[in-house]
Amino acid sequence: MNKGSDQTQLSSTLSSIADPVRRSIIERLSTGEATVGELAEPLEITWPAVTRHLQILESAGLIVRRREGRHHILTLTTERLREVVGWIESQEATWRDSKE
Repeated sequence: MNKGSDQTQLSSTLSSIADPVRRSIIERLSTGEATVGELAEPLEITWPAVTRHLQILESAGLIVRRREGRHHILTLTTERLREVVGWIESQEATWRDSKE
């Protein structure tokens, strides 16, 4: 991947996790996979809104979906989140070096 596409992916990931509803979905999925219904249950938003949030997370590569019969099972993927952590750590190193 080149630097431009790395930055585009990083921006997409950061934009996706900027929303508190999507962060709560990520937090729930960090404990294990869940159905769409299980993810929607504690959220106080409409079903179409849940679907839209899930689509955004899928497009950003943060979650994957598989079907088991009539159920859609969602799983967190950590690669994109690890890229964010790596970027933050690299920035922290720069900040630390500039203060010394």
